[in-house]
Amino acid sequence: MSALDWWQEAGVDVLVDDDPRDWLAEPMAAPVAFAVAAAPAAVPAAMPAALADFIAWRGGDAVPEVAWRGVSIAASGPADAQVMVLVDCPDKDDGDAGTLMTGATGALFDRMLAAIGLSRETVHLAAVCAKRPVAGRMPRDVEARLAEISQHHIGLVAPKRLLLLGNAASRAILGAEMPGTRGSLHPFNHKRGQTGVVASFHPRFLIEKPAAKAEAWKDLQLLMGGLSA
Repeated sequence: MSALDWWQEAGVDVLVDDDPRDWLAEPMAAPVAFAVAAAPAAVPAAMPAALADFIAWRGGDAVPEVAWRGVSIAASGPADAQVMVLVDCPDKDDGDAGTLMTGATGALFDRMLAAIGLSRETVHLAAVCAKRPVAGRMPRDVEARLAEISQHHIGLVAPKRLLLLGNAASRAILGAEMPGTRGSLHPFNHKRGQTGVVASFHPRFLIEKPAAKAEAWKDLQLLMGGLSA
């Protein structure tokens, strides 16, 4: 490589300045740069420490979904449920009913619960997103905050078991995609102790891919292993 090639690689692409320069003059003092104070980062609103207050807060204006269209659907079920179920978001028709898991998806969900001796009345059901995002996909820019909110929610309920249905719920709690998180009982630590977590397929996926129901049944058995219904 020639000397000219070397200088070009180093970023030097002119030999002289446009204006004449006195190379023997004393160097001028560098201008003093004044740092501009950055605006303080927005501090997320503190989340209530009581479940009833948290559920009311979840539908308020301090959450990431506040500007989204649609209805905010609150969690349902006993505050002291042994089993909690976390899904990704409401389905399209859930807003009309004001509850999660309606229609054909909800019917299959009810059958899944019944198969392990549970029902909607005995589980605490919630979603990572209180409203349905555009196209049903969680925006990545608020995913971390929504995960934090869901984790706080779990700590308030402190269930013995948690069933995560779908990829978004798995990412929010286990930090990894489902089905990679399937097949194991994962520990989730919170202020009130530890919860055993099982990830599985969302019922809407099972409707599209019925062959996966056999694997989902294994997940439900794992969820209930060592736990009296």
